[in-house]
Amino acid sequence: MVPRFAGAPTFARLPRLDEVDSADIAVVGIPFDAGTSYRPGARFGPSHIRESSRLLRPYNPAQDAKPFALAQVVDAGDIAVNPFNIDEAVTQINEAMTELLNTGARVLTLGGDHTIAFPILQSLHAKYGPIAVIHFDAHLDTWDTYFGAPVTHGTPFRRASEAGLLDLTACMHVGIRGPLYADTDLTDDAALGFQVINSTDADDLGIDGIIGKMRARVGDRPVYVSIDIDVLDPAFAPGTGTPEAGGLTSRELLRIIRSLDAVNVIGADIVEVAPAYDHAQITGIAAAHLAYDLITVMARKLA
Repeated sequence: MVPRFAGAPTFARLPRLDEVDSADIAVVGIPFDAGTSYRPGARFGPSHIRESSRLLRPYNPAQDAKPFALAQVVDAGDIAVNPFNIDEAVTQINEAMTELLNTGARVLTLGGDHTIAFPILQSLHAKYGPIAVIHFDAHLDTWDTYFGAPVTHGTPFRRASEAGLLDLTACMHVGIRGPLYADTDLTDDAALGFQVINSTDADDLGIDGIIGKMRARVGDRPVYVSIDIDVLDPAFAPGTGTPEAGGLTSRELLRIIRSLDAVNVIGADIVEVAPAYDHAQITGIAAAHLAYDLITVMARKLA
């Protein structure tokens, strides 16, 4: 017996990839934040989420499942990329993610900033074809450039849409709020294939209404789930780079994530956890529990 605060520092104390013959689900970190536009520090997100996951246990009562018994889940360590060159980092992420996907595992990625979603989607598209993205965020992340840079944490889904990686009839943002640069941000976003559910829709539609719209939008297509932790209100996730008031609660988001057992989730990420701004692991614990429920969703599908 080893107490929860001791032992190997892997996610949820899982075995490492090199300790098993094969893996069904791999948790991998990408400690990269060169694409951030405001507060940096998400490069320390993967280790912070792992540290915050120590209390996770084998049985998930919310989904009535033992995810680590249903599937071989492992921690695949970190993908180390160039912290000074975004273009090179994107190529390195694409190559490493493709190699991991070729093992047959589904991948849950711990970021890192949201830039990493673009090369991950490149790898997934090569395997599955056009992807339906359910994107949880305070921000659209479909802007064009920032200070002339085309690939940043605010642009991954525009680049993915322009590259033909997405199913333009099936993508969705959930939790959007806060000021925009112009009203054209919304019209541009719609042209790129996204439907928007604002955070205030949690009041107007209720969580069941949001879940219904989500399921109707993606249908049975291959779905990639991308969670920017700032989709949560800063009260529930202070440790992030671009916080916005008026977000979802951790309880609301966990309920929405658990509803994804009805769709075909092929991969996911949790990004923008910046521990320097966290308090008492509030953000890290939220991210760890979201990862746990995403793993459970995928494990139940694979069982």
